[in-house]
Amino acid sequence: MKRIKTALISVSDKKNLRPLLNSLKKNNIKIISSGGTYKEITKLKFKCLEVSKFTHSPEILEGRVKTLHPKIHAGILNKRKSKTHLRDIKDNNFENIDLVIANFYPFELTLKNTKNHNKIIENIDVGGPTMVRSAAKNYKYVTVITSSDQYEELIKELEKNKGSTSLEFREKLSRIAFTETAYYDSIISDYFNKKNKIIFPKKKVFYANLIETPRYGENPHQESAIYSKNNSTKISQIHGKQLSYNNYNDIFSALTISKSLPKNIGTVIVKHANPCGVSINKNHLISYKSALTCDPISAFGGIVSCNFKINKSLASELNKLFLEVIIANGFDNDALKLLKKKKNLRLIDATNYSFKEILRFVSANEEILVQTEDLKKFSNKDFKVVSKKKPTAKQMKNLIFAFNICRYVKSNAIVLAANETTVGIGSGQPSRLDSCQIAIDKMTKFIPTKEELVAASDAFFPFVDGIEKLVQSGVTAVIQPSGSIRDKEIINFANETDTILVFSKTRHFRH
Repeated sequence: MKRIKTALISVSDKKNLRPLLNSLKKNNIKIISSGGTYKEITKLKFKCLEVSKFTHSPEILEGRVKTLHPKIHAGILNKRKSKTHLRDIKDNNFENIDLVIANFYPFELTLKNTKNHNKIIENIDVGGPTMVRSAAKNYKYVTVITSSDQYEELIKELEKNKGSTSLEFREKLSRIAFTETAYYDSIISDYFNKKNKIIFPKKKVFYANLIETPRYGENPHQESAIYSKNNSTKISQIHGKQLSYNNYNDIFSALTISKSLPKNIGTVIVKHANPCGVSINKNHLISYKSALTCDPISAFGGIVSCNFKINKSLASELNKLFLEVIIANGFDNDALKLLKKKKNLRLIDATNYSFKEILRFVSANEEILVQTEDLKKFSNKDFKVVSKKKPTAKQMKNLIFAFNICRYVKSNAIVLAANETTVGIGSGQPSRLDSCQIAIDKMTKFIPTKEELVAASDAFFPFVDGIEKLVQSGVTAVIQPSGSIRDKEIINFANETDTILVFSKTRHFRH
């Protein structure tokens, strides 16, 4: 590779320019630039040729057209060893551009700062991505830089190669550049789809930033990574060893549940992405203890998620159990001091975590299953009391609580509840009858007394035997989706046994 003679710089992110410019000056590289970048370079007292003087064409259309010029793109795209290309360059009095340094208008940031469509449109970069694509395509001869994070590496490369760059280096940067333009365009695509309320377009593109690569995946022989549409996961680890793939999976499952509960009163305990205890109580200590009572054996080595701030008294109680992760909306200083005594215990501050993405993805080979998330908000019209006996306000409150938790339990799912606390959970069974039995067995094992016991099912009972088993265990009220050909049989059984039966229009399968 010949020495780099000319560089074109057009950057929205103008930090760390001085060391880069010093390196270019040291290597006698001519600089071309425009707009704000040109002003910044000259402000830093470096020589720079304005693009309009280089092309002999003015910037027009309020700056929309600056670098979109044959002299720019021919200078980037020409193959240096092609006789035809060399002739075209010579005949048109063009010159090579060997280094392109560009990053784009901050479209992603603009979306966070404004809802004004016209402002958003003006922050769609055209010239920058076009130059980057040209340079990336011609990586055999041109070096392309798309981030200020790459400046240091470029400086070292120029020093190592006496003002040039290696083919290996250029190819690597080309790969990164095409990823950058694809990422940028995917954000724009996503914006227009959301603006027009198109959930499933004919072609779907995804964008995400690599956050972390855990040591391994679900098992040691699997590789894993976590990506986010943001530059972070919106959760902050403040103590403990590195999170594993399984930790992340359980954390997001736990947060999905705890953030769905009424603010500042909910506790969830999760094991293997399934809830094993949930409770709502204004007394935070009681909220945790009640959730734990549901299944203290499964809670061992699990994850606790509280949608409130943890204080010292709760921290002391949490320390009695081996836990992998504790999540909260902050921790008191005294609580932190106590919990940090366990060096491996991961502590997560999820104060800033909220739900923004409505889609859930499951990949299978080259296929991707996509669906909207189960985030339905219930209202009275979603439920119908079909039994002769009617629920009290308290019973209805418990039924809705149990039904809400059902949506987060792997199907087939049965949730037993009392006083807005789970007292038995049966999950993940091919047979709904088996899930009923598991929920009952756990309740019988861990909770000797209960009052106004209610049950929720994520889907309808196909036969009477399931609801019969629940009633025999002490359940006085049941909520289930309707839709079975045997709904009338279920209703008749409820009336015969003086059981309250509520039908929902919503099913909550979670496979």
